[in-house]
Amino acid sequence: MHFARVLRGAGIPVGPDRVIDALRALEVAGIERRDDFYWTLASVFLDRREQFDLYDQAFHIFWRDPQLLERAMALLLPKVLGRGSAPEGELAGNRVAEAFAPKPDKDAAERQPAPSEIEIDATFTASDRELLQRADFETMTSKELSQAKKMIAQLRLPIPEIATRRLKPDSRGRLVDLRATLRSSLRGGADVIQLRRRSPLRRHPPLTVLCDISGSMSRYARMLLHFLHAITNDRDRVHTLVFGTRLTNITRYLRHRDVDIALSGVAQSVADWSGGTRIGASLKEFNLRWSRRLLGQNAVVLLISDGLDRDLGRDLSTQMERLHKSCRKLIWLNPLLRFEDFEPKAAGVRLMLPHVDAFLPAHNVASLAELARTLAPAHHIDRRQAEWK
Repeated sequence: MHFARVLRGAGIPVGPDRVIDALRALEVAGIERRDDFYWTLASVFLDRREQFDLYDQAFHIFWRDPQLLERAMALLLPKVLGRGSAPEGELAGNRVAEAFAPKPDKDAAERQPAPSEIEIDATFTASDRELLQRADFETMTSKELSQAKKMIAQLRLPIPEIATRRLKPDSRGRLVDLRATLRSSLRGGADVIQLRRRSPLRRHPPLTVLCDISGSMSRYARMLLHFLHAITNDRDRVHTLVFGTRLTNITRYLRHRDVDIALSGVAQSVADWSGGTRIGASLKEFNLRWSRRLLGQNAVVLLISDGLDRDLGRDLSTQMERLHKSCRKLIWLNPLLRFEDFEPKAAGVRLMLPHVDAFLPAHNVASLAELARTLAPAHHIDRRQAEWK
């Protein structure tokens, strides 16, 4: 029961029904072996692949603590705070450490007298919203992640319109529409014929997103899927495919208005989440099966990956070159750019860099908002990318 309370505090929905089912399962599996005990609880408590990391960290911290009873009492009775030892927050994520931390006593806080009001000049201080925008997704707590998801849901991607080959009626257009002019003259029978004009139809180009969901990208991919859901429901002709060891099209799931239902469908359809990465093989499959269908009419491609390829860059340069030539603009979003001293030493990164138009970070809310400036009409290459080339 106490372990279920910790998992619930870390963000895994574990209710009393699952606790009862776990007790019944343990009566069958037994508790003689630690690995049987581990997987029995996992099979009952977990229903999504992305919950496994939190469960694994919480299990190893909770069940190896020699003062387990005192920690459980600290979770239930906040007044015995000082008896338990400090949680191992350095070894686990912030959400697991937050779940192990005892909750403050609200009744005791209400009994204390209210402090006197102090006015502070906050002109030059950073607001919580600005700090949250620049916080790394990997270091956020559960509360910060929920706030970041709300901010991401409000982001928009203003892709500039481009002129297409189709024409539309326009009184100020530079092209004369002879067919419409003759039709109007026959209908009116006037001596003076008024010229009908037309101009090229302007439309947003298609946006295709290729997102890496391998083990090294899993935490960032979950937040980026919220961003992709927001832009999919904001505009038309947005196509999203994810890849790890295989390529999966998840566009139809992200078109659902409810983000929870959309991501639940994605979790059920993707079989290689948090696995290895085969960037070259995945791009080859995209170029063969999807390129002609999705990259027409000056499409823009967002490639979200850290560039760490399990196949050591086999056939990667050729497929990146073909992808770059098939689209109007290829933008690479890499979470590793959050480090100021990042250098493209990995083989996959070096093979991919010469074929992208922009190389940008994607590790916080501010970096996602920066995409709007990158997709401006002016064609540019990031300065660091130009130096590496």
